[in-house]
Amino acid sequence: MLANDQESLVDTGRIYVKAGDGGNGSVSFRREKYIPFGGPDGGDGGRGGHVFLRSTNSINTLYEFKHKRRFIAQSGESGHGSNMAGKKGKDLVIRVPVGTIAYDAESGEIIADLCNPGQIVAIARGGKGGRGNARFVSSTNQAPKAAENGEPGEELFVRLELKILADVALVGFPNVGKSTLISVISNARPKIANYHFTTLSPNLGVVMANYEQGYIVADVPGLIKGAHEGIGLGHKFLRHIERCKTIVHLLDISESEERDFIQDYRDIRYELEFYKQELADKPEIIVANKCDLITEEERRKRLQLFKESTGKEIIPISAATHEGVQPLKEAIWKYIERDPSYFSYMKADEESPLPQVEPVVLTAPYPEDFRVEKDSSGRYVVLGPAVDFYVRKIRAFKYRDRFIMDKLEKGGLSSKLRNAGIMEGDTVVIDDREYVFKD
Repeated sequence: MLANDQESLVDTGRIYVKAGDGGNGSVSFRREKYIPFGGPDGGDGGRGGHVFLRSTNSINTLYEFKHKRRFIAQSGESGHGSNMAGKKGKDLVIRVPVGTIAYDAESGEIIADLCNPGQIVAIARGGKGGRGNARFVSSTNQAPKAAENGEPGEELFVRLELKILADVALVGFPNVGKSTLISVISNARPKIANYHFTTLSPNLGVVMANYEQGYIVADVPGLIKGAHEGIGLGHKFLRHIERCKTIVHLLDISESEERDFIQDYRDIRYELEFYKQELADKPEIIVANKCDLITEEERRKRLQLFKESTGKEIIPISAATHEGVQPLKEAIWKYIERDPSYFSYMKADEESPLPQVEPVVLTAPYPEDFRVEKDSSGRYVVLGPAVDFYVRKIRAFKYRDRFIMDKLEKGGLSSKLRNAGIMEGDTVVIDDREYVFKD
């Protein structure tokens, strides 16, 4: 399960991912001593490897992606003779913490929302392998000398954002005792001091309710007024609360920082409501900390005043002396047990097989999808999607030019050249190569 990390919590990252390219088809002919009529036997290329994200509970930060930012899957192998297909590229699986959201870094579109352990999402598909020349045999072409290149794999920049998937969010103003409390109730060991400024990173800890069951608590760094507008590190902190099931609101009943603890409560509630109403609607446990710093009589007066002012119950504790801590842990566990998704969240297969994903296949344009333009030198330049596709797609040796022109002729190459005013002997340019037109 999750444990506290003494490194500062890195909760965003940006990576580059590239799926594998498809392998090229093979141009090959059967050559055997006692078989006089061996035909084309070039095999297909293998598909490129896909790139997947898999969520896991075994890591709890995006710290790895601060150092490693490029993830490239293996390309497919080219085809071979004897109709042997190339091997497919090995898929690449990138492990991320549960609660990670992956965005297309350019468009901002959500690619994957990995909120449960063991989720697997393909974020970049490998390219399909090209066809070998054995696939091009026809009644009019018994010995094709061309094959296809493999399709390129998808590539993109991905922005990763981790929303801590804790069951409980511990919130409150700076210096109300959150770090002390989480160190007392869980296995987290944050640095604790009398800071007047907020801790800069959340702490995570596991609280054991019994020998077999527990829950995760996040000590969310202290909030300040205007956090919902992004003041200070507001949005960065509020984001961590979104997926918690329960909020524990910690108040300093001793008012050791000379702040009104009731007003503190109202200010934090205001920030939650204006960031997202869903946060304010979550189950809430209100806790009065530092009860050991005031007299018993003063404690009763302030607890009663809080109840009269807000209409809500408040649990008195002292994190420093551990007074009331065990009843608080039990109260939190009762809230957790009510959520039916908790137990399904804890049980997930992180070694499930990768899903089947269709490789990238670029759609061929219409054969006539090209145009003829006359340049300043009087040459007739043929360009457009059909030209680009066949130039990139077709593999051949000395027959490649003839193969491409045959494809374009099906789209009316000669007719378009004549309509553009070409005369015999004029120059035609296709893919930066010059040809002489003969009518």
